[in-house]
Amino acid sequence: MQGTVVKVVCVGGGPAGLCTALLMKRRAPGLDVAVVERNAAGATHGWGVVFWDDLLDDLNADDPAVSRAVRSAACLWEGQQVRLPGNRSAHLGGYGYSIGRARLLQILTERADDLGVDLRFESEADPAELAAADLVVAADGAGSGLREARRDTFGTSIRTGLNRYVWLGTPKVFDAFTFAFEKTPAGWIWFHGYPSGDGVSTCVVECPTATWEGLGFDGRTPAESSALLGEIFADHLDGLPLLDRPEGAPAPSAWQRFREVTNATWTAGNVVLAGDSAHTTHFSVGAGTRLAVQDSVELAACTARYGNDVAAAASAYDAARRAALQPRQVSARHSMEWFEQAGTVLDGPEGDDVVDLAYALWARRGGYPQWRYRLHRATQHDGFRRLRSSVTSVRRTVRERRRAQQH
Repeated sequence: MQGTVVKVVCVGGGPAGLCTALLMKRRAPGLDVAVVERNAAGATHGWGVVFWDDLLDDLNADDPAVSRAVRSAACLWEGQQVRLPGNRSAHLGGYGYSIGRARLLQILTERADDLGVDLRFESEADPAELAAADLVVAADGAGSGLREARRDTFGTSIRTGLNRYVWLGTPKVFDAFTFAFEKTPAGWIWFHGYPSGDGVSTCVVECPTATWEGLGFDGRTPAESSALLGEIFADHLDGLPLLDRPEGAPAPSAWQRFREVTNATWTAGNVVLAGDSAHTTHFSVGAGTRLAVQDSVELAACTARYGNDVAAAASAYDAARRAALQPRQVSARHSMEWFEQAGTVLDGPEGDDVVDLAYALWARRGGYPQWRYRLHRATQHDGFRRLRSSVTSVRRTVRERRRAQQH
């Protein structure tokens, strides 16, 4: 940037706020960039997050050091498994990465500090500073106070899902991304499980409200809820417990209903929205962290492209990211709605055949050609699954080498 140093304040020390700050600072070391976070450094409410190669590619293009650090700390999981009562299971292809949220925040915090970002933990945003800043990045989460203060201007809409869910951990380490379904006297309940690193996995438990009420979770403490869920899913967890609080979390995990956040615009005055304050996608698609980082990459690029014309940069960012998010939110909504009807599916014909159920789950975001179903059927055979895994491994290796060669 030429001329006057631009003052940027990122409110929120999650992936969106930290990543935006460090990418801006790396592109333009003369920028005055601050991150203001009300919680202590490293404090987090969640366990692990998932992502794919596109996140590593995007980071690598702007900051290879961060991309390498995230990949080095991440777990690789290969394939997906769908499990039903009675040890019935089916397989899905693909692979992905997962990392403990606390470890991810540590990597981003250390890199931001190395680059000279002004990091202020256990601090509240100063209204006077925000008013004087050239750019304020509202990265303060789905319940964003900055967004709510200008809700009418942003055109905020929040839709609440029907199911209940709670974000837990377990010392059971999953090799594959695992969906496990169990039927209780009160109805169906299931979890989305994946490794998070350091000998633990993330286990997001979800169920219809009727099941939640029937099992008495509305009157149980977090510890009581985790103990009962551990009993329900004992076969899938090898008898290991479910944990209601990651180390450093200020409070145990609580049951919630998913809130889908959308906004008609992501910019108002000197404020732009990023991450969950701008958009949320249902946890069943595992896109939250990836989309937050992609917001950061685009905002940093637009700010660099337009120099001191912050209004033009914000407008370009708004147009690009809202256009990119719209189809992804629609896809995630389809996924959420599938899980909201999962009990009906499980009690229907597809629930009698775990292979068909797994395909229905995989295809929940839209229709797929018939050959995809035949490929899915073939994947249930060990030999074909190993062959498919080998091909995927080669593709993954090629992509990793391409990232290494870019710099």
